[in-house]
Amino acid sequence: MKRRDFVKTLSATGVALYASDLMGGLIAQSPQGRVLDSAYKGLSDVALAEAKRLGCTYADIRFTRNINDSVAVRDKIVVDSGGFGGAGLRTSAGFGVRVIHSGVWGFASSPIATEAEIRRITARASEVARASAVAKKFDVRLSPVDAYTDYWTVPVRVKPEDVSLDEKIQFLMQITEAALKQPDIIRVQAQIAFDHEWKYLATSEGSYLEQEIWRTAPGFTVTARKGGKVKSRTFTVAPKSAGYEVALDAKMLDNVERICAEAAEHCTAPPAGAGLKDIIMTPSHAMLTIHEIIAHPTELDRVVGFEANYAGTSFIKLEDVGKAVIGSKHLNVTCDRTLPGGMCTVGYDDDGVKSQEWPIIREGKLIDLQTNRETAHFMNQNFSRGCTFATSWRNFPFLRMPNLHVDAGPAGSPTPEQLIADTKDGILIDGRGSYSIDQQRYNGQFGGDAFWEIKDGKRTRMLSDVTYNAITTDFWNNLDAVTGKDSWEMFGTTGDAKGQPVQINHPSHGSPWMRIRRIMVGAAYS
Repeated sequence: MKRRDFVKTLSATGVALYASDLMGGLIAQSPQGRVLDSAYKGLSDVALAEAKRLGCTYADIRFTRNINDSVAVRDKIVVDSGGFGGAGLRTSAGFGVRVIHSGVWGFASSPIATEAEIRRITARASEVARASAVAKKFDVRLSPVDAYTDYWTVPVRVKPEDVSLDEKIQFLMQITEAALKQPDIIRVQAQIAFDHEWKYLATSEGSYLEQEIWRTAPGFTVTARKGGKVKSRTFTVAPKSAGYEVALDAKMLDNVERICAEAAEHCTAPPAGAGLKDIIMTPSHAMLTIHEIIAHPTELDRVVGFEANYAGTSFIKLEDVGKAVIGSKHLNVTCDRTLPGGMCTVGYDDDGVKSQEWPIIREGKLIDLQTNRETAHFMNQNFSRGCTFATSWRNFPFLRMPNLHVDAGPAGSPTPEQLIADTKDGILIDGRGSYSIDQQRYNGQFGGDAFWEIKDGKRTRMLSDVTYNAITTDFWNNLDAVTGKDSWEMFGTTGDAKGQPVQINHPSHGSPWMRIRRIMVGAAYS
């Protein structure tokens, strides 16, 4: 590294540390839950008053502090592991000002939370809006929203920061030591990732909102070598908005022996071959399929073309809402930002809209989409579904998917065991695997983490290297059975990427066990 680059890096690091310390100090000065007594109330009013003076028709300011942490043990050695956005301990803090001037958005941000800097950044956001107005095609239209003054937090039993690093390492060390004692296991990695997000939002429409969110994502992966082949198996734990209790309750150590045995069996499992098969998806596998070919194409900004560069648009058209059949009568899909434990569960979105639950597919028919204040008018709705979110203080908030799940079947629905017993020729798929989807989320290919053959109603041997093709509407129209509430589980992803510059979202996707009839299955050799 050249000296000049070194000095620039040190300067950037110093600013980040200063900003984090300043934000942390201001947070400490503010009585928790007393939003109007917060130090951020006064700072927010500076921005809102400046925006009004500059002629902005709307303004908000959002202070955010993110603390991401992760710890991992690989083969009894502590290593760096990616979690919510990267490896190790990272703290980021600052504020962003968003305004509407001359009918268009302007945005600017800074890590320095002082009155002078807030005035400067507000003026910069206004300048950006005025400059952008030269190329505008229409004015931004915002749906109405109530004003709220509130403090909201995720219920947490054990705060991750209250657990020592040594205790976390020892917890993971037990898992790796137990796995390495099992036959044929050559590698194991266990990890826990944590995310704490604090934010304070104030809007020119009268809202003052403070929120705190903790997210925890544990899990482990083992690698086996047998018969000249190497295969891995992951114990999937549902990441949740909660504390360290997610790891304590996950029963990772209890499942080590089973996961290791499945990894070893996977090594010698034969490929499935190609052909039409019935597939049964466990909730840990269905999560990714739901995410890619239901959640993404029902984001309204993709439907109308606001979002196209990152991962494409959508096969859905506005005129499809209320008419198009997306799947069979067993497909019922609900969005829910109030779901306990859901990673996208919040009190309010970054527009200040109160969180809610709403259906988007009922008995296979598309009836609604994911909206925010800026896009609701495309649906002829005068309210937002509350789907605006930004990853950090430096990012512009825009439409992101909420928790989205496939509903469990009604009373009398089959159990997982009955679903298998009713399948003559199929494959059971568990866990997350590979995926590839076209630019409209219509033609995809998915893999999994583990596969079992189903013959004449019995789960038999493991299979290897399985993928299946999914033309979205054909796939979901072939959904012929779902299990009931007792087998419904919530999983999710910590890496939902969208936007340029890219922002990361953390949605949850729950489902029952589901059976899809006569799907083209092929082998994906690794």
